[in-house]
Amino acid sequence: MSTRQIKKTTSERRDLEIRRQLYGGDAFARLDEGDDRGFYEVDRTVQHLDQRALDTVTAVIESLVVEGRPCVLDLMASWDSHLPACLDPQRVIGLGLNRRELAANHRLDQRIVHDLNKNPHLPFPEASFDVVINTVSIDYLIKPFEVVAEVARILRPGGLFLVIFSNRFFPEKVVQVWRTASEAERVLIVRDYLSSSPLLTPPQDFASLGRPRPKGDRYAGLGLPSDPVFAVWAERTGSPSDRPHRHPPVIESPEIPKAEVLEARRGSVASSLKCPYCNERLRKWSVPQTPFTEWDVAFMYICFNDRCPYVVRGWDAMERQGNRGMSYRLMYNPASDRCMPVPVPSLNALRDGIVDESR
Repeated sequence: MSTRQIKKTTSERRDLEIRRQLYGGDAFARLDEGDDRGFYEVDRTVQHLDQRALDTVTAVIESLVVEGRPCVLDLMASWDSHLPACLDPQRVIGLGLNRRELAANHRLDQRIVHDLNKNPHLPFPEASFDVVINTVSIDYLIKPFEVVAEVARILRPGGLFLVIFSNRFFPEKVVQVWRTASEAERVLIVRDYLSSSPLLTPPQDFASLGRPRPKGDRYAGLGLPSDPVFAVWAERTGSPSDRPHRHPPVIESPEIPKAEVLEARRGSVASSLKCPYCNERLRKWSVPQTPFTEWDVAFMYICFNDRCPYVVRGWDAMERQGNRGMSYRLMYNPASDRCMPVPVPSLNALRDGIVDESR
């Protein structure tokens, strides 16, 4: 190894150590520090996300993987790689911890059992892959910066590193910094992971929040939204000039009624008590008494239809304004005869104020 290479390696190790210290000494500790192979020896051939979220994961991969016949590494793979049917990769290698789960994954051409928490080195030569995908498992890495450095090493110039995650995890094996972070903070954490490698371009991110669950989902009637889907990605520097740009998917949202329909419905809310956006009946809602806000009425009327385009589209609108993790419902004030938005952090928010009008 040359003197320049030794200095570079020493500098990289120092930078990694500084970055790890910034997170705190126990940031990457876990509730269960036992052997990971023993924990993951139990087969878990079930989907951990609802179907709408799974479809979103596939849509993210389909939109961002623009290479023709790419070589793909499914990092921390399991029995399903969520690759779209239209993707025709040259080969797909799965690296994971459960041999039987890997064997059940029909999209894999090669399967490698490897514990990244024991050895973050990836057993591949430099510039081996066009795409590296990590789905719902970045939160289990105790040496994320070392793994990111390895991913950057094995990517070809312009290659994609795509990290997809949700809010589901095994609490005993997830690292503390993730377990104690909010959803918005987790996006920042993954962005920081990817930013740690000088070989990767500045990361970008995507979020799908607050979507209604599929109608056949067993939790569809409980007011629970579809599982959130977040994606953070970066490229290996040196992208070919003729390669297509990567764009995140456009997630379909319920259509908003035409302007004339909305105007007519808004004009009749006082008599109909129906939401102008979905035409569902508004629910009587008891205004909370707080020292911070003075209300001119004791009751408002709010649309609690979780499929209303007003609330479904609100997640994206609020995110564009920098308010990730928030949406709004339509609220009608009978005193002023005016409709207005009321912010909500979840679909269950405000429900405890609904008045039982049958009494």
